[in-house]
Amino acid sequence: METERTRAALVGVDFGTTDQANSLAELGLLARSAGVDAVLQITGRRQAPDPGLFVGSGKAEEIAAAVASHDLDLVLFDHVLSGAQQRNLERLLKVAVVDRTSLILDIFAQRAQSHAGRIQVELAQLSHLSTRLVRGWTHLERQKGGIGLRGPGETQLETDRRLIGERVKMLRVKLEKLTRQRTTQRRQRTRQGAFAVSIVGYTNAGKSTLFNALTHAQAYAADQLFATLDTTSRRLYLEGAGQLVLSDTVGFIRELPHQLVEAFKATLEETAQADLLLHVVDAASPARLEQIEQVNAVLAEIGAGSIPQILVWNKIDAAGLGPAVERDECDTIRRVALSAQCGTGMELLRGALLEAAVHFAQEPPLQKSKGPDSSLVELGA
Repeated sequence: METERTRAALVGVDFGTTDQANSLAELGLLARSAGVDAVLQITGRRQAPDPGLFVGSGKAEEIAAAVASHDLDLVLFDHVLSGAQQRNLERLLKVAVVDRTSLILDIFAQRAQSHAGRIQVELAQLSHLSTRLVRGWTHLERQKGGIGLRGPGETQLETDRRLIGERVKMLRVKLEKLTRQRTTQRRQRTRQGAFAVSIVGYTNAGKSTLFNALTHAQAYAADQLFATLDTTSRRLYLEGAGQLVLSDTVGFIRELPHQLVEAFKATLEETAQADLLLHVVDAASPARLEQIEQVNAVLAEIGAGSIPQILVWNKIDAAGLGPAVERDECDTIRRVALSAQCGTGMELLRGALLEAAVHFAQEPPLQKSKGPDSSLVELGA
């Protein structure tokens, strides 16, 4: 018997800093990825967030009326709420309120398959929880028994903080062990002289589809946000260059929670240690240029901002573009337009990888070129 899906309202407030339509559309995709049906959207404009209710009392009453009339179970905010704002809204709306950060964390928790992935997600969730402690006691009660763990004279809040701190400490020890194992594996590959390439990009840009097309692997690929959480690496043989190591990585997104970036550094280190990044872009997305900026911002945060990039303009079939290669003023390939799904232009990317691998083998390590040339004009513009 199919379980009834959660029905939600999406709420977005325009503060004049982002494209509200694209942002809410992305929130809708996040909701769908989490298994939530977005029944309606509620928008508004403000100069600044209201300290108590974020949207102000008038808009909050409007949301409450919509929740009651549509019999909704949840309200999703396309923003980051403080713990106090979330609690105040839940009292008024009489349903659960989830902000953008919590929604992304929930999707990661659903998708994490590997031991390392689950540890990193839980660490991110607890780091987020410790800043607000919304329903923190019931969350920890399921894990550690709760009753009988409270120390003499401790308040509920102190108990919550202590339990979270103990769990975080244990998870970090486990994560450090996994990080050492990954570092050892990377050192072995480095000694073997393998050219390391990481596929990066905005979530749902087609990274796993490209990875499968290049390596004939069976990595999970789906038309949904954050289909891939765990790094997958395969060897790829190129005639004229030999073996290279290709890695598929977790996708990035606008306002990716800092807790996730911090917790997933063990996974993202694969990207930071690469010799070349294939930065996959959804050529059909109207927000593609903003998405490129968001990805580069996260790459800079994890220490991968100076690694050479080739922009892979993917989904050209949906964008009405043809396969193409663009070079910069130094005659270095900086962009390849293709469709990983259809296979159009894949030979151009293999040629670009061959050229990069040969150049890397001939170039002294200290003279490696820096990151992407931001002066490139947009394809099809």
